[in-house]
Amino acid sequence: MRAAILVEDYFDERELIYPLYRLKELGFEVDLVGPELREYHGKQGFKVKANVQVDPSKATYYDLIWIPGGYAPDRLRRNKGVLEFVKKAYESGKVVAAVCHAPWVLISAGVIKGKKVAAFHAIHDDVRNAGGVLVEGNVAVDGNLVTGTDPEAMPEMFKSIRKLLKLD
Repeated sequence: MRAAILVEDYFDERELIYPLYRLKELGFEVDLVGPELREYHGKQGFKVKANVQVDPSKATYYDLIWIPGGYAPDRLRRNKGVLEFVKKAYESGKVVAAVCHAPWVLISAGVIKGKKVAAFHAIHDDVRNAGGVLVEGNVAVDGNLVTGTDPEAMPEMFKSIRKLLKLD
């Protein structure tokens, strides 16, 4: 199994580190995929280096795409390659997970309309305006899309991911 964690400056460290090690624990090969092959800085100064540059033609290579929150999603959604990567993975049935502010990337990739979504309260208007259906809980699963409100939602998100990928 292979997973891509999207990286860009100002990612929320919790929303990158927790999934990174959970995925490794589950036996995934994990790539940190960025718009460029360079070092990226988290909101609190933690640094990671992308080991793969985003390439939409390789989106189906991964079983799971994880998009951390923080301010990184606002930067990720400005990159055409990132948006094509996410859209292609989603449309091919790969699991796409987005936490906190990360549904911004889903909005810009055009995959959120009519889908149940959980997101950080600050982007609820954005989700609604893009045609997403906000849910009351901390986690939403709609087909191969898994979304969560904040770092506290990640354990439940991973239960859903495990079920979707038939890891249980």
